[in-house]
Amino acid sequence: MKLLSWNVNGIRAVLGKGFHSILLEHDPDIFCIQETKAHPDQVNLELNGYHHFWNSAMKKGYSGTAIFSKIKPLQVTYGINKEEHDCEGRVITAEFPHYFLVTVYTPNAKRELLRLPYRMEWDRDFLLFLKNLEQKKPVIFCGDLNVAHTEVDLARPNDNRRNPGFTDEERGGFSNILTSGFIDTFRHLNKEKGHYTWWSYMLDARAKNIGWRIDYVCVSESLRSQLEHAFILPTVMGSDHCPVGMILKSPSNN
Repeated sequence: MKLLSWNVNGIRAVLGKGFHSILLEHDPDIFCIQETKAHPDQVNLELNGYHHFWNSAMKKGYSGTAIFSKIKPLQVTYGINKEEHDCEGRVITAEFPHYFLVTVYTPNAKRELLRLPYRMEWDRDFLLFLKNLEQKKPVIFCGDLNVAHTEVDLARPNDNRRNPGFTDEERGGFSNILTSGFIDTFRHLNKEKGHYTWWSYMLDARAKNIGWRIDYVCVSESLRSQLEHAFILPTVMGSDHCPVGMILKSPSNN
């Protein structure tokens, strides 16, 4: 199973920037996107062979997630069963025979860390949601987690301490995910510096590779032996993020 995940920073905008050609070139079995900033009836999108699932924010032009899957899920649910979190369209869960797949767009702590307390509440509730799913079968989750976990996950760690996405609290939240039994698939297979998934639009940051790795694919520990490949696609343009993904070996290919 080949999984691709991408924060598109607006699905309507990226459709005019090669979205279909990117999908055709990489041909994922499951394609998860975050920050759709649209409701499905606002988007003219035809993806032959894919089942479509959308979770849009109540606020127009904000947040939102989607899953496009060649494999028909057993069932699909939306949100994490917490009313205070579920109005922003941040989570979709698709159940397949051998695992749950979750796509997530984690809330940003915002400038001056105005939303950091809410972000910490989100991190706790989202991890609890994942662990509850894992009681039934292994979990794969992917998306924009809005945190660079360690100093090798951003180009300028010393300049960004206490900035949103690199606070001790947010980094600790991701550490809790790992210590609870999930694997950061890319970092599991690649320990090198210089691999990022988001770059500011300012100061030519992407050309200079002054970036952050804040987009992830994580899997339950029980799926470790099936992990074949994890990758970042930094040359794919169209958003301030680039796609990330993995290939998971599966006897039944679902």
